[in-house]
Amino acid sequence: MQLEDHFDFLASDDIRFRTSRIGIESVLYEYIHRGQRPQAIQERFPSLTLAQVHAAILYYLYHREELDAYLTSWLEHADQVRKAQAQHPPVVLGRLECQVQSEGILSAGWPGDRKNKGSFRVAGQAARGGSEVGDGA
Repeated sequence: MQLEDHFDFLASDDIRFRTSRIGIESVLYEYIHRGQRPQAIQERFPSLTLAQVHAAILYYLYHREELDAYLTSWLEHADQVRKAQAQHPPVVLGRLECQVQSEGILSAGWPGDRKNKGSFRVAGQAARGGSEVGDGA
C-alpha cells in the first residue's frame, strides 16, 4: 500500500482520509499546532486508526512545503469565516440573545450540566413555569 492510498484527494484544498470524512488538516493541526501525540490524536478522532494518523504525519513530512501552504490556507479561511460570522451572526443567535435578555440572565448553566447539577435559573425565577429544571431527576 502506498502512503497516498490512505487519502482521497478531492481538490487541491480538500484532502480526506479514504475511510472517513475527516480532513488531513484536522489531524495535522492537532500534531503541528497543538503538539499532540499520535495516540491522543487517534483518541480525538476515533473513526481513524492509529496507522492513519501516522500516515497523515508521514505524508506531511514528505510533502511539508505543500502541506504547510495547505494548512495556512485552511487557517486563513477559518479565520475569515469566524470574522464574517462575528459581523453577521446567524439570525437564530440574535433571537436567542433577545430571549435571554428579555427573560433575564442564565445564572447556573444549562439543563444536564453536571457541574451545575442539571438546573438553571433565569433572572431569579426558576425556568419553565416556576420549577427548577433538572436532568431528568
